[in-house]
Amino acid sequence: MSHENLSRRNLLKGALLAVAAAPAATLMSREAAAANPLVDPADAQAKALGYVADETKVDAKANPTHKPGQHCGNCIQYTGKPGDAQGGCNLFPGKDVKAGGWCKVWVQKPGSKVG
Repeated sequence: MSHENLSRRNLLKGALLAVAAAPAATLMSREAAAANPLVDPADAQAKALGYVADETKVDAKANPTHKPGQHCGNCIQYTGKPGDAQGGCNLFPGKDVKAGGWCKVWVQKPGSKVG
């Protein structure tokens, strides 16, 4: 190795790149960690709550309280961001639900529209 490769300027450049890359790596790992598995409709808790991944397929006879347009995305229990295809739910900690899903505990989120 020559002294040219170990100059103070090259050392500082490398240090600055490492410092700049650290927040980006942290952000990427947080996003990866935020992705939770989807609730399995066959799961015992999901079955007990009548969860379906697509609210248009709710059995009307078994769920007379369901109205068209009610879905996880406009439920008070949904913690995902508006417009996301899936997100968290207070009823299923550590798992995501489909925004278009539905369960028997559905309650309209204040300020949201049904339909």
